[in-house]
Amino acid sequence: MRRSRSRTSASRGARALAALLAGAAGAAAAQSVALSGSLGDKALLVIDGRPRTLAVGTTDGDVRLVSVGSGTAVVEVKGQRLTLALGASPVSVGSSAPAAGAGARIVMTADAAGHFFTGGTINGKSVRFLVDTGATMVGISQSEAERLGLDYKKGAPLMSGTAAGVVTVYHVSLAAVRIGDVQLYDVDATVLPSQMPFILLGNSFLNRFQMKRENDKLTLDKRY
Repeated sequence: MRRSRSRTSASRGARALAALLAGAAGAAAAQSVALSGSLGDKALLVIDGRPRTLAVGTTDGDVRLVSVGSGTAVVEVKGQRLTLALGASPVSVGSSAPAAGAGARIVMTADAAGHFFTGGTINGKSVRFLVDTGATMVGISQSEAERLGLDYKKGAPLMSGTAAGVVTVYHVSLAAVRIGDVQLYDVDATVLPSQMPFILLGNSFLNRFQMKRENDKLTLDKRY
């Protein structure tokens, strides 16, 4: 009987050790990638904390650089394609832990005038948003677009009627828009010549959520 109990304990210990080693192997397999700069067709990536310069089409371990844009880079990591934004948090691949920006709910409180303002980031840079359900897209002033490093004049020019008359605006795609722990990628936006102290959070962002308002609370639940 003593021998049987000893074998059972040893077996349990072996299983526990195997599970521990498997978990460690899984953690080791996780890989983080961030974009810290770009020049022409080359991107400066930080891979697992190590700076690496890659040209489009080249690889470093499991990371391959697919393309480089204005403040963004597209990479493939272990067969998964990711869009990285300049200055944004590292993206983790192969980890069981939730990635930064992987949240699904945003809750805002209205100000005294009933408007919903919130802080956030565009391509990793801090901005202030005003929720505008009447705006087709996220709306950004030209001065703010320049501060964010958006090369908006390469975007599609459009004519738009405003109170000041017909003006030229530019259609661009934002690599990453984040509020709290929720981050969306490839969000359509319009760059406007008018001056605004905030960015209009329009329906190109809002339509990706189920919206619910209760008194002074606005809850956005991410659609899947």
